[in-house]
Amino acid sequence: MTEALGNGLMQRSGLSHDLRVLVEQYPRKSWNVEHHIGDLGRFWIQRHDGFRKLGKALVDRIDDLREERLGVAEYARWFAPRLNQFLGELDGHHQVEDYQYFPRFAAADARLAKGFELLEEDHQLIHTLLESNIATAQPFYKALLAGETDVAVLRDAHALEAEKLLTGLMRHLEDEEDLIIPLLLDQGEERFW
Repeated sequence: MTEALGNGLMQRSGLSHDLRVLVEQYPRKSWNVEHHIGDLGRFWIQRHDGFRKLGKALVDRIDDLREERLGVAEYARWFAPRLNQFLGELDGHHQVEDYQYFPRFAAADARLAKGFELLEEDHQLIHTLLESNIATAQPFYKALLAGETDVAVLRDAHALEAEKLLTGLMRHLEDEEDLIIPLLLDQGEERFW
């Protein structure tokens, strides 16, 4: 279902050449070495790192359950609050980006406008991935709470959706940083506060 949607997020290996104009000028390896990232850029990267860490933890914990390194009861206690936190924070972050920052960033450098449109399309696909994640998480979690012992099919269905979400999200976060951080370095953060 999700493969037919969107902009190639799941197949993309990075931004197209025309959108890499500023990241070529301000490559990642120079961030905070030659070019100082200010408070806004650091905040952006910290939020993204939080999503990376929690998303990876959600996938890793499913693997721990599958490999019996974690018991069902312990997993059930751990799972719901973290999934809810991840989904809620990610959705809120995307809302702020789509309605507050992306329009301002796109207007600041017309060469990158198509990139911010791409990121907004990513958000739509990621929202679809979030919905698929929730749709598989709910029956899985209910089975865990009910004490069902044969949850392998539900677990694996949820694990597949969680892995898809994480794959798409990791690509999106990197591409977003490759647009935003060089723009902030190039034009100065103060104009975006």
